[in-house]
Amino acid sequence: MGAPEIAYAQSGDVSIAYAINGSGPVDFVFVHGYISNLEVEWEDPGHVAFFERLGSEGRVIRFDRRGSGLSDRMREVPTLESRMDDLRVVMDAAGSPRAILVATFEAASMTMLFAATYPERVAGLVLFYPLAKGVWAADYPFAPTEEDYREEFELLRATWGRPEQAERFIREAAPSVAGDPQMVAWAARMFRQGASPGAAIALRRMVMSVDVRDVLPSIRVPTLIVHTSGKREESAYIAERISGAERVELTGRERVFWLAQGFPEAIVRFARGAWGEPEPDTVLSTVLFTDIVGSTAKAAELGDRAWKDLVTRHHALVRAQLDRHRGREFDTAGDGFFATFDGPIRAIRCAVAARSAVRDLGLDIRAGLHTGECELIGEKPGGIAVNIGARIAAKADPGEVLVSQTVKDLVAGSGIAFEDRGIATLKGIPGDWRLYAVANPASQTLPRGSR
Repeated sequence: MGAPEIAYAQSGDVSIAYAINGSGPVDFVFVHGYISNLEVEWEDPGHVAFFERLGSEGRVIRFDRRGSGLSDRMREVPTLESRMDDLRVVMDAAGSPRAILVATFEAASMTMLFAATYPERVAGLVLFYPLAKGVWAADYPFAPTEEDYREEFELLRATWGRPEQAERFIREAAPSVAGDPQMVAWAARMFRQGASPGAAIALRRMVMSVDVRDVLPSIRVPTLIVHTSGKREESAYIAERISGAERVELTGRERVFWLAQGFPEAIVRFARGAWGEPEPDTVLSTVLFTDIVGSTAKAAELGDRAWKDLVTRHHALVRAQLDRHRGREFDTAGDGFFATFDGPIRAIRCAVAARSAVRDLGLDIRAGLHTGECELIGEKPGGIAVNIGARIAAKADPGEVLVSQTVKDLVAGSGIAFEDRGIATLKGIPGDWRLYAVANPASQTLPRGSR
């Protein structure tokens, strides 16, 4: 069959290339780790066979991530939030309300966050060689160290797209075809057409910023984790933290999805069982609480009528920022707001903008943010994550936007700066909590294409 037609979806001001093959009742969205090029990919018979096998069960939607392949190139580090936006707009453009997400390597971290945030759009997750954190830590010893990355970047600058890079890649990741000159030539072409050396390094820097470990328990969709013996410990770590996750270890030493023996069959088997599962009744959200500092004294100073007018103007300014940043208002008890967001960068941006806006009224607000699993009580979110957000807001100083460690980890790579506020106890919440204040308001700008 001929190569699928290339189309484009618009994510902010970034164009994302996508293609569709196959037909049927199930939608598969394949999310590449590292780099890809939809046209070069279709030049390899192994890729064609893999995607046609999935296409015999349903539609297969593939796309080149921002900075790679046929999508717009960029040199800045893409955030998890902007990449979730890209996935969502591709699904919308392809007319896919719900899909099985199949992701490889570090792309798995974004799809895990997507599945927890938009469970109504994810029928199931298939993760091939997933990672939950990009850089080595004592409690996550599976990832490369920062020194490993520095050495890798130097090697990429020196050999990107050259035969020696392709030969090394094939030897390490696809030993069954090592020495095949056609495969080496194809791999070198894929590297050159997939990204420039600078774009490739930017994508790898994005991997360094990943840390979605706190998100894993919030994933409630059916999940399949696939690996070979070389990644058993990391895959087991992730599977143990996702409720009900299934883990399959394939035979062989292949670390490329299209040559991994039994991988397409495992996806098809999983999809047939997962497709009819009900949607979860929880969702990962970033909760925002704000309140006016010194409201009692201000009300006494102004009198009831003037205070009521001032609060009305305050509410209008805050609501304007909620609308701008896709926040959803749930409560305005007293003189504060409770709202949720589908991304922590947008939530921080909203809080910072609201703080600036109300200062023109002579008011100061404090704000607290936390990202966690929320129970859906009707349409209103509840549960401990909401309580944590409220308690963090109560700890904020006047004019301060205070966030949890989880929020800070999820916005890594965004350029948002923080000041460590140390360990705190939150009333009624077990454990100790490290909190951070958002710093440098002038620098709180969303990456291009993320709104």
